[in-house]
Amino acid sequence: MHIPACDTTASLAVLSFADALDQALRPSPDYDTARWLYVPNVYAEYRYILGTRGEKPLICVGVNPSTAAPNALDNTLKSVERIALGNGYDSFHMFNVYAQRATRPGDMEPAVNPRLHAENMAAFRYALSQTRAGRPAVWAAWGNIIEQRPYLPGCVRDMIAVGAEFDARWFSAGKRSKRGHPHHPLYLRRDSPLDPFDAAAYLSDCLGPV
Repeated sequence: MHIPACDTTASLAVLSFADALDQALRPSPDYDTARWLYVPNVYAEYRYILGTRGEKPLICVGVNPSTAAPNALDNTLKSVERIALGNGYDSFHMFNVYAQRATRPGDMEPAVNPRLHAENMAAFRYALSQTRAGRPAVWAAWGNIIEQRPYLPGCVRDMIAVGAEFDARWFSAGKRSKRGHPHHPLYLRRDSPLDPFDAAAYLSDCLGPV
């Protein structure tokens, strides 16, 4: 369980994604950096990316990080890895709509931290750039939790716009919720296929006007 240590991440000295990535690319005594991508590379109040390295990653997008770390994946991340490999990807990147760690989404800060969000979008650009052949593949997997905070839909809009810059292909897995949100990874079968996800239609049909 991770409960945020402060009411707002604005009180933290948030590392830029570029600086956090530079540190994450250095050898670590705690895990194999040739296998894992972990940014920041220490357990912190926020996380930009956690995943494995490969030529054909699947970028899974949840709402916000919990406790997972290299060699210590939680059940959600274990499911993400299984489904990525089962659908022909050689690696996965776990990204999130918002970077603040909180096991219970209701513990997330009440208002967006613009700096944390901007650095999170820089992380998304990096994740999209790691596909070595073809278009980046992005799995929408945030579930109804996207409704937990009023700023999260705006973060999704920004993320989908960044994805368009890279001509990303969007997918979902499992049934959509009654509200139209894509299924969370945790309760999916290991052989769940990825289905096309119309990100533009989702914006207008489920998130409504800006």
